[in-house]
Amino acid sequence: MRPAHWKIMAIAWTFLLFSAADWPQWRGPNRDGISKEAGLQREWPASGPKLVWRIDNLGGGYSTPSVVGDRLYLITSNDADEEFVKALSVEDGREIWTTPLGKVGPNEGPQYPGSRSTPTIDGDRLYALSSNGDLACIELETGKIRWKRNIRTDLGGQPGNWAYSESPLIDGDRLICTPGGSEATLVAFDKNTGDIVWKSAVPGGDEAAYASPIIVNAVGIKQYVQFLQNGLVGVDAKDGKFLWRYSRTAEGSPANIPTPVAKDDLIYSAASRSGGGLIRIVKTGDEVAAEEVYFRPNLPKSIGGAVLVDGFLYGTSGQGLSCVEFATGEIRWQDRSVGAGSLCYADGRLYLHGENGELALVEATPEAYREVGRFTPDGQPDRGNAKAWTYPVVANGRLYVHDLGVLWCYDVSGREEGTSHNH
Repeated sequence: MRPAHWKIMAIAWTFLLFSAADWPQWRGPNRDGISKEAGLQREWPASGPKLVWRIDNLGGGYSTPSVVGDRLYLITSNDADEEFVKALSVEDGREIWTTPLGKVGPNEGPQYPGSRSTPTIDGDRLYALSSNGDLACIELETGKIRWKRNIRTDLGGQPGNWAYSESPLIDGDRLICTPGGSEATLVAFDKNTGDIVWKSAVPGGDEAAYASPIIVNAVGIKQYVQFLQNGLVGVDAKDGKFLWRYSRTAEGSPANIPTPVAKDDLIYSAASRSGGGLIRIVKTGDEVAAEEVYFRPNLPKSIGGAVLVDGFLYGTSGQGLSCVEFATGEIRWQDRSVGAGSLCYADGRLYLHGENGELALVEATPEAYREVGRFTPDGQPDRGNAKAWTYPVVANGRLYVHDLGVLWCYDVSGREEGTSHNH
């Protein structure tokens, strides 16, 4: 068989490996922290689920992995200098390729330098953003860069004090990201060429902040919703036209981090110094606006975000894990759990990664807090003044946790298989 035929077969096999159990981007298939996977472990033993492998000295930064088929992708950093996109084997964590992405972005202080963004996988391409604003399209198979731009220098971008942190959004043939500033607060690129489709100059020219954009269909308009430094905004997906702003959850907050959570015309946003708030998008004539449904300072607002399951919002704050009725803001229960942390949902369970490094498995039910497993992974890194901020990922029967150069892979499939490896 000719080499070209082998290449075509390899690409076709890559596409066949894509499945509903993959985790191809920030917060999963739909950017909501929800996995559709089933048949997972219902509880964990005292020692935690079975360790399949662990890698140490992977590099710095806070990137969450993306997992597609037999590969895992993330961004790491070398001290406070360079950032790299890495492709690893999900079988044993071995490195497949490494591609330099750019410099580590400037930080106020500097505090917590290193990679932040999660790679976005789309077809046979990967899209990644460095903390310094280097945006690249990379071939999945080889790690070769197809095109590259810098959203800070090319578009007059204004990141926040702690550098760029968002993960690029792919929508059809477009890539959406947030340079910040008055020239192109949000921008749509052609994902195949890197050419600009439109630039959205949001009134006020906000800094980019640290959340990632989501797609919202409300009042008959497809919108990109992003949490900027001065508030939550929506722009028309068609041309980037500014539609509305909601500022309350940004008030007094130096760092707006959690990605918004949306359901129909309702959108939840939160920041640690303010609180959590729900808005409803409304339209009167040609005018689109955001109406506040509720705002409370004690709702989920930690860096680790929130998930919406069957009408209930689950997320953490300084008081621990809360279950909140999404439509009303009523707190059904609250438990100290692992304290503040990040989370995702799969098969009736919440997977929590505490800022203290603990992992917990909790039933997603409004009835009561029901913990069905908790442990601390071996080989915790030295975080200095930082915390365990990276989100957990559940993909294809595995739980992946990345924390400042250490990457753990656990079997949570409910079946006994896999060999333990330490790297």
